[in-house]
This record gives sequence, structure tokens and C-alpha cells, in this order.
Amino acid sequence: MRLYLLRHAKSDWGEESLRDFDRPLNTRGKSAARLMGRYLQDNSLFPNRILCSTSQRTRETLTRILPYQPQEAQIHLLSDIYDQGDLSYTSVIRRHGGRAQQLMIIGHNPATEQTAIELAGTGAPKAMADFRIKYPTGALAVFDFDIADWADLQTGTGHLDRFIKPRDLSSKLDE
Repeated sequence: MRLYLLRHAKSDWGEESLRDFDRPLNTRGKSAARLMGRYLQDNSLFPNRILCSTSQRTRETLTRILPYQPQEAQIHLLSDIYDQGDLSYTSVIRRHGGRAQQLMIIGHNPATEQTAIELAGTGAPKAMADFRIKYPTGALAVFDFDIADWADLQTGTGHLDRFIKPRDLSSKLDE
């Protein structure tokens, strides 16, 4: 089974009166989210279930990647993902992942980074060190697991397939 951990794209801090929950994406975030959507498409990375935080910036990130997904995915907006933003998403994955072969979480930091650290078992050492240093907005980690149901997810059992940041693809931002 495959897990995609996508941190929401860059949000706009310009409107001070907005609650954290209501912050939208900024211009750079909108471009980065589309860029990551195109990356998913170009690399045939197609989740069939997406668990997305209910915050404005995560929903906008989702909206910008969906046009690049050729198949329909089950989409679940979960307040648990926003509410557990300081912890880990492992319990959310176990509870809501089911038997989805390709599961995506669109969430926040530090929980996205913490989940990646918690689940990582093997993978390219440089990529594994990279997300431990910083898991920037719009970044995507892709893990593979040898399980049949997300309820069986265990820490340290994931194989990191890749860790991609929008700046890795920045030459394509203006295309």
C-alpha cells in the first residue's frame, strides 16, 4: 500500500484578522500546489482515497491538485487532521485509511513531518534526512508499506519512495 503525505502549500498571512483555520493560499502557494498536482500526474501517483484537513489552505491545496488526477478518489474532509496538527496522523490513517491502496493525507506541520519521521523505516538516506531537517509547505513524501489494511500500520515500517519539495520543481513554476 502507498501513502502520500502532502503538507498544504504556502498560506497567506496578509489578513491579520483571519483565524489560522481560515487562512487561504498565497500566490506562491497556489502555483506550488498546481505544480505538485502536475508532478503527481507526470509520475502516475494517483491516490484513490484522500483525507484532507478542513482548513481553508488544505482544501485549496486539494482543489489545485485534483485537476491532475485522472481517476476519482474518495475524498474525506476531516477536522481531526486540523485538530491533530501538533501531533501525528498515524491514528487518523489507521482509523480512516481502510483498504485504500493509495492513500493521501493533506495536512499541516508539525504533524506531517512527525508522521513521516514516525513511519520511516527504509529509504534513501539523503531523502530521509531531508524531511527530518525541514518539511516545507507543499512538500510530498511517498511511502510504501507491506500491509493489507491501514488499521495494521506500524511505526518504522514504511519505505520512503521519494521526498519532493516544490522548490525541487521550481524551474517549472512559470510554465
